[in-house]
Amino acid sequence: MPLEGPSTGYLVWRLATKWRAAVDRAVAPLGLTHAQYSLLASLYGFSRSGGQRPSQRELSDFTGLEPIYVSKLARALERSGLLTREVNPSDPRAVSLRLTRKGKDTVVRAVEVVHKLHAELTAPIGGVDGERNRALMKTLRDLLDPGAGK
Repeated sequence: MPLEGPSTGYLVWRLATKWRAAVDRAVAPLGLTHAQYSLLASLYGFSRSGGQRPSQRELSDFTGLEPIYVSKLARALERSGLLTREVNPSDPRAVSLRLTRKGKDTVVRAVEVVHKLHAELTAPIGGVDGERNRALMKTLRDLLDPGAGK
């Protein structure tokens, strides 16, 4: 029996597209795209947790972005003075990333902007801390990694 209306996949795609565009608009005044923000925010998270300088590969695994795309993003962010790329002394094939002072300042401002945006975007389902949002997040995690909850 066919579904009435759009499929789950179509709705997830539309929502992802809407959110990506909203984040793009929100971080554009800081000179960033959504993808650049994702990489910088992830790198910032690594640095705040006291972790080592992650490699491009580790950031690729963490963000879900393709390794070649992370490499291109990192090069552009390096040219902008937001991060540095350094050969990992323990593995010369790996490139480690580190935020510059300018990068840290930019990402701190961007995180604040994106948190406000997420509050606006989740308001229809009770906000970031709302029960419906928590349920949605659980559902999305289950769809992203079906074996994780078992």
